[in-house]
Amino acid sequence: MATEKWAIALIIFMTLITSTAQIFYKMAATNLSFSIEGILLNWPLWIGTFLYVISSVLMIISFKGGDISVLYPLIALSYVWVSLVSPRVFPTDSMNTLKWFGVVSIIAGVSLIGIGSRK
Repeated sequence: MATEKWAIALIIFMTLITSTAQIFYKMAATNLSFSIEGILLNWPLWIGTFLYVISSVLMIISFKGGDISVLYPLIALSYVWVSLVSPRVFPTDSMNTLKWFGVVSIIAGVSLIGIGSRK
């Protein structure tokens, strides 16, 4: 079964949602207090959880459109998005040479998997 273009696009969109959820989780962690009220009233935590649920549904739908061996490695793009966005959202986060090398490696790896899946 050839992987459909819509499934690839949906997985990439899903990685953007997942990355946004991870940013919200980081926001939630900075304000987290280990009490019932602290968890129930931590809106970034709930927003991140909601976004993860949405991304999971999108991932399941996309798997219907192609090979999991092609689609699942694309999820690694969420690491790229978080690496690029987090320094802008959190002043304590930064990019250095090794992180840039990691981003380039992920993009190269995902690209190679895509090329290798062509028939």
